[in-house]
Amino acid sequence: MRGTRTGRRGEILERVPDIDLDAYLARIGYRSTPRPDLQTLTELHVAHVTAVPFENLDILLGRGISLDPDALQAKIVNGRRGGYCFEQNTLFQAVLERVGFRLVPLAARVRAGPPGVRPRTHMLLRVELDEGPHLADVGFGGDGLVRPLSFAPAAEVLTAGVVHRLRREGDLWVLTAEVAGDPTDLYAFTLEPQHAVDYEMANHYTSTWPGSKFVQTLTAQRSWPEGRSILRNRDLTVREGGSVRTETIRDPDHLLQVLEREFGLSFPAGTRFTRPEF
Repeated sequence: MRGTRTGRRGEILERVPDIDLDAYLARIGYRSTPRPDLQTLTELHVAHVTAVPFENLDILLGRGISLDPDALQAKIVNGRRGGYCFEQNTLFQAVLERVGFRLVPLAARVRAGPPGVRPRTHMLLRVELDEGPHLADVGFGGDGLVRPLSFAPAAEVLTAGVVHRLRREGDLWVLTAEVAGDPTDLYAFTLEPQHAVDYEMANHYTSTWPGSKFVQTLTAQRSWPEGRSILRNRDLTVREGGSVRTETIRDPDHLLQVLEREFGLSFPAGTRFTRPEF
């Protein structure tokens, strides 16, 4: 079943998914009673990022990426899998709305990586709180947010040696990540509200276009308040407490072992992905 959002004149805007909130809270290990306030938002954000890995493995198994709330609950909550931004932030949006938060879904152009203007292929959320609006984003991976970030001037949040800030660039907001004194732009966005159909189109492009990095590259990533684990193709990097550990994937069976050991992602023996090539 689904509820509905209504506008000021009572017109139906979009359907609100009816998710199993208790099952989701159990999945991320959250044991308190959630309330629509900053403390709960922060706790849910950290718990989600810590428990749910960022990964694109279904794409490399030839499976489609569905943003239907029932499919997301089956995959991420019941199946204890991860996902990438559209999956994770769509699920997180549904959770926050179920708790009673007011929010606006947004879209960003990723800047991390090679230079150049890219399409809006990242989903994020602006959450309205008594303390002012905050950016919530549980689905960026890499050096993305672990805790929500205030839109207030000079606001910053430090997690695992990474300082996140927002800056203005004309009509744009830009999320930056500073590691060891070196700031990097992660993505840029406007405050134009997005609709589910916007994400459906971007999701299709991201998960099927032959040139997409999610089609070309296997990635699994996990963040927590003290560190990060990042696997890209055959290269694993684990940063924790100022130390860095690296490992090279030897073969497909070793890949399955690393996915389970480092990210809690279990696949049947003999599973083979289209990337990386061995």
